[in-house]
Amino acid sequence: MAFERACALSELTADTPLRVELGDVDVAVVRHGDDVFAIEDECSHAAVALSEGDVEDCTIECWLHGSRFDLRTGDPTGLPATEPVPVFSVKVDGDDVLVDIP
Repeated sequence: MAFERACALSELTADTPLRVELGDVDVAVVRHGDDVFAIEDECSHAAVALSEGDVEDCTIECWLHGSRFDLRTGDPTGLPATEPVPVFSVKVDGDDVLVDIP
């Protein structure tokens, strides 16, 4: 695994996605409770930024059509999306949020 710094933990507001660019991948980083998640920042249904959506119950909602995705797995939990969104491994080292982009 090749983790790279995405942001500072202190930059994250609970349940508010933060869009970061890691290499050529846009990632939505989300702090939910004591956990931090990283999910590709593009809805699999309409190719719009998930980081502009709402987070609730460990899911992120696409603002355009209302598709929801599980932050842990990337699986769709609400239509119209039927395809998952890639998720990435995250670790926190001090105040650094590190994400593994394959």
